[in-house]
Amino acid sequence: MFGLGLPELLVILFIILIIFGAGKLPQIGEGLGKGISNFKRSLKDNEDKDGPNEDSEKKE
Repeated sequence: MFGLGLPELLVILFIILIIFGAGKLPQIGEGLGKGISNFKRSLKDNEDKDGPNEDSEKKE
Protein backbone atom coordinates (compact mmCIF):
# COMPACT_ATOMS: atom_id res chain seq x y z
CA MET A 1 0.00 0.00 0.00
CA PHE A 2 2.50 2.59 -1.22
CA GLY A 3 4.93 1.68 1.54
CA LEU A 4 2.68 3.11 4.26
CA GLY A 5 2.62 1.19 7.49
CA LEU A 6 0.39 1.54 10.50
CA PRO A 7 2.47 4.29 12.18
CA GLU A 8 2.42 6.43 9.04
CA LEU A 9 -1.33 6.01 8.63
CA LEU A 10 -1.91 6.97 12.26
CA VAL A 11 0.14 10.14 11.82
CA ILE A 12 -1.83 11.05 8.69
CA LEU A 13 -5.15 10.44 10.47
CA PHE A 14 -3.98 12.52 13.44
CA ILE A 15 -3.06 15.43 11.14
CA ILE A 16 -6.44 15.21 9.41
CA LEU A 17 -8.13 15.23 12.82
CA ILE A 18 -6.23 18.38 13.79
CA ILE A 19 -6.98 20.16 10.51
CA PHE A 20 -10.68 19.36 10.17
CA GLY A 21 -11.70 18.67 13.74
CA ALA A 22 -13.72 15.81 15.14
CA GLY A 23 -17.06 17.30 14.07
CA LYS A 24 -16.23 17.35 10.37
CA LEU A 25 -14.78 13.84 10.12
CA PRO A 26 -18.16 12.07 9.70
CA GLN A 27 -19.08 14.48 6.90
CA ILE A 28 -15.74 13.93 5.19
CA GLY A 29 -16.11 10.15 5.48
CA GLU A 30 -19.63 10.32 4.10
CA GLY A 31 -18.46 12.41 1.15
CA LEU A 32 -15.60 10.03 0.41
CA GLY A 33 -17.92 7.03 0.60
CA LYS A 34 -20.42 8.60 -1.78
CA GLY A 35 -17.64 9.58 -4.17
CA ILE A 36 -16.19 6.08 -4.24
CA SER A 37 -19.61 4.47 -4.75
CA ASN A 38 -20.43 6.89 -7.58
CA PHE A 39 -17.07 6.14 -9.19
CA LYS A 40 -17.66 2.38 -9.01
CA ARG A 41 -21.20 2.78 -10.34
CA SER A 42 -19.98 4.86 -13.29
CA LEU A 43 -17.32 2.28 -14.12
CA LYS A 44 -19.90 -0.50 -14.02
CA ASP A 45 -22.35 1.49 -16.16
CA ASN A 46 -19.60 2.27 -18.64
CA GLU A 47 -18.69 -1.42 -18.96
CA ASP A 48 -22.36 -2.34 -19.45
CA LYS A 49 -22.76 0.22 -22.23
CA ASP A 50 -19.62 -0.91 -24.05
CA GLY A 51 -20.75 -4.50 -24.16
CA PRO A 52 -18.29 -7.37 -24.21
CA ASN A 53 -14.64 -6.48 -24.45
CA GLU A 54 -12.94 -7.02 -27.77
CA ASP A 55 -9.96 -8.51 -25.95
CA SER A 56 -12.06 -11.27 -24.43
CA GLU A 57 -13.44 -12.17 -27.87
CA LYS A 58 -9.94 -12.40 -29.35
CA LYS A 59 -8.73 -14.73 -26.57
CA GLU A 60 -11.48 -17.26 -27.20
